[in-house]
Amino acid sequence: MVNPDTMRTIVGIIGNVISFGLFASPIPTFIQIVKKKTVGEFKPDPYLATVLNCMMWVLYGLPFVRPDSLLVITINGGGLVIELIYVTIFFVYADSLKRKKIALWLLFEVIFMAIIAAITMLLFHGTKNRSLFVGLLCVVFNVIMYASPLTVMRQVIRTKSVKYMPFTLSLANFANGIVWSIYALIKFDPYILIPNGLGSLSGAVQLILYATYYKSTPKDEEDKKPPEVQLSGM
Repeated sequence: MVNPDTMRTIVGIIGNVISFGLFASPIPTFIQIVKKKTVGEFKPDPYLATVLNCMMWVLYGLPFVRPDSLLVITINGGGLVIELIYVTIFFVYADSLKRKKIALWLLFEVIFMAIIAAITMLLFHGTKNRSLFVGLLCVVFNVIMYASPLTVMRQVIRTKSVKYMPFTLSLANFANGIVWSIYALIKFDPYILIPNGLGSLSGAVQLILYATYYKSTPKDEEDKKPPEVQLSGM
């Protein structure tokens, strides 16, 4: 019989691969930005939000907060680097107003994370209490981030068109939620299970909507716009 720790590691590695694909999904958007040398109507909000989310999960995965969570650190550490590259490109090609917004948000996020890290280390003692505090914050941030797909799903229902909801991205979100939910169940971790359970549900609904409205979408509209928003890896 396979050792639970070995199984958890294998599932976690699969989760890392799928999550990396999600982090890489906006690459077409940024290729378009670099080619046009302008950010156009694209907004930095989802990338700035994902930067903060990744930093929270990296903190959660540290040994003094949640032991045996190396794979949580690897994917969110890698995701953080990718998102910072996106933000940097956005900053370079944005106008002065958007640059100011990006700079202020990054400053806020760094200060916020410093405060959270200080509170975690100084006010909470032991990994159980620290993982409870940081884990709850991670759950809250992830749930908030799922508001973006809800907006897209509402648009799909209203327009009866899936042009702004790429199938591959929806499938990847579903698979990502399933894999990380299994990871969380092998060695029970409610803080990983809750957001990824919701992610699985969100992905399933997106796939159902895609199957429902695919035929009613004009062929010239499919995949017309590159994916601008991806969920966090966790």
